[in-house]
Parts: sequence; structure tokens; C-alpha cells
Amino acid sequence: MQRYIGFLLCLFILIQSNFVTAQNVRTYSNEFLSLGVGARALGMGNAQTAVVNDVTAGYWNPAGLNGVENIQFSAMHAEWFAGISKYDYLGVAIPIADNSRTIGISAIRFGVDDIPNTLALVNDDGSIDYNNVSAFSSADYGFLFSYAQELGPIRLGGNAKLIHRRAGSFARAWGLGLDLGAQYALNENFTLGLSIRDFPVSYNSWAYSFTPEEKEVLQLNDNIIPINTVELTASRLIFGGAYNWRISDKMGLLSAFDLDFTFDGKRNTLIKSNFTSIAPRLGLEFNYDRFLFFRAGFNNMQQYTNDTDGSNVFSIQPNLGLGIRIRELSIDYAFTGLNRVGDGLYSNIISLRFDLKPKI
Repeated sequence: MQRYIGFLLCLFILIQSNFVTAQNVRTYSNEFLSLGVGARALGMGNAQTAVVNDVTAGYWNPAGLNGVENIQFSAMHAEWFAGISKYDYLGVAIPIADNSRTIGISAIRFGVDDIPNTLALVNDDGSIDYNNVSAFSSADYGFLFSYAQELGPIRLGGNAKLIHRRAGSFARAWGLGLDLGAQYALNENFTLGLSIRDFPVSYNSWAYSFTPEEKEVLQLNDNIIPINTVELTASRLIFGGAYNWRISDKMGLLSAFDLDFTFDGKRNTLIKSNFTSIAPRLGLEFNYDRFLFFRAGFNNMQQYTNDTDGSNVFSIQPNLGLGIRIRELSIDYAFTGLNRVGDGLYSNIISLRFDLKPKI
């Protein structure tokens, strides 16, 4: 088993070494699919690879869908940058074949609406006409189709994903990708998880459609007119572990960690090189009687040089969360952000999860 996993990891690294050198691999490509779904996960600092066992596993690690026992729905709405950007998620998981397999569908939209289009602001005679200003949306869509199967202590899963990105009538892209996932229970308390996203790469085909008048305005303002192209999203490998501490008959503490390896160039992460950047994530969840949950997590750890005095600066993003489960309904809350607290980018996130239990 260990030799098999080692062979797969070596093969993965070899493939990434070849793709990273490709000119069309972009750093932070399709990054909207890395923001996270579910307030439980966000409150735990996104440390979910070995932990997740509900409908949101279709996003975090499709192998975790094997933990779903009934048809399950989940929804989340988030707003970033003082409501300028909106992030929406819907998911459903359906156990089949006597609960030995699970299928799931996840839909994500991340967009900015009502963006002013000022390309026609100035008339041919040089006068300004605000009536020519229109509005458009720039939005990214992701649709994940998941399948998971349990083989003893090993859970396996995969996603086929369809990606659509568009900016008004000017640009649009269609993309395809694959995700792979696994979870392995060493015992009833200790679990390991592995997720490989965009294996071996995801493809986005971009098409642009500017009118001759719009191209002229862009050229007059020294803008580069883009051409149709293919953008590649390099794989990322996420390895995680989780340990469930039983405090008493009614209380428990779940601890989790993730190591997120990216291969699309040097990122501003805690550990970084030209080949890979590594972002650690830590999460805790205390529960009382599986009814009330308190969560905390740390992610977005960075080390960089201060532009003012040249000193080394370490920053870390803390996250907090609460959860309550009432029969088939779970309500989760997270206080989380896209960056550090000092940047003012924190938001209040609420998500819902509902189990549709069959009638007895």
C-alpha cells in the first residue's frame, strides 16, 4: 500500500514538473474554486481534507461523500469587499447502492455585478455622454459532478468539473478538469486525507469579442487587446490529517491540519520555492452532544519582507465559527476573511445543511 501511494506521488510530481514549464500555466488560475464552501470549514481555517464527511465533500475532498447517509443539501451565500463580490454555493449528495456509493453535484458562482462599461463614454466629437455608460457582470461558475465509493477503511472519490467564466460580452471561457480524493481511517480516531485538484491540469479556452469601436478605444488608451487562448490550471495536492479526541460521553474535540501544495509558481505562502509553495492550515472543533459546536482555525500563513524597514513579517489569519444541529437541520456560522484582520476583509458567513431522511 505504501509503495503504491509512493509511486503515485512520484508520478504526480513528474507530471507537474513538465506542466509547470508550459507557457500557458497561470498562477492563481481558477482561484475562485479555492475560496472554500460551508461555514463549518471556513471556521476551521479550511482544514478539511481528512475531516469532511458531508455534502460539502464534493468541494473539499470527494472521498468524504462516503460519510453521507441520507440525501443531503447545503447552501451558502457570502459577500466580500464590503458586498462588492458575491459568492454562492449549492450542493446535493445522494447515497446509492445501499450507501456504499455516493453521487453529488456542487454549483459555485463568484462574481461582481453592475460594473460600469465606459468604453462608449466619449463621443466621436470628444463630448462626454453618460447615457452611453452601461453595466456588465464579471462572474466565474464552477459545476462539480462527484462520485465516491468506500472500500473498507479507504474512501475514494473523484470530480468531473465544468468551468465557465465570463466578463460581460467581452470575454468568456469554458473549461474542464478532474479532481481525485482519498481518505484512510487508521483507527476510529485518526484519519488521513489526500486531494488532488485539476489532475493533471484543467483547461480553460478563452474567446474575446470586442467590436471595432471598442478595440479602437482600448488602443487609444494603450491597452493590449487580448487574443483567443488556452489557459492551463496546474494541479494542487492537499494532504491532511485529523484526530478525534473523546473528552466524555457528550463532549469531543476534533483537531485537523492540511498542507496545500501548489505548483503554478512561487506564491506568498509560508513555505515557497520555484517548484512548489506550501500553505499550512489548522482547525479545531469542539462539540457538545453533537448538538452544539465551537470552531477555530488558522490559515493564510505568510512570511514576507516589510517594504518600510526591510524586516521579516509573519502573518496568520485566525477564524472562528459556531454550529448548531436541530434534528435534520444544521446551521453554521463563521467569522472569516480573504486575508488578515487588519486589512478589513472579514465577513460573517452562514451556511445551511439539511438531511432528507426517508420516512419509516
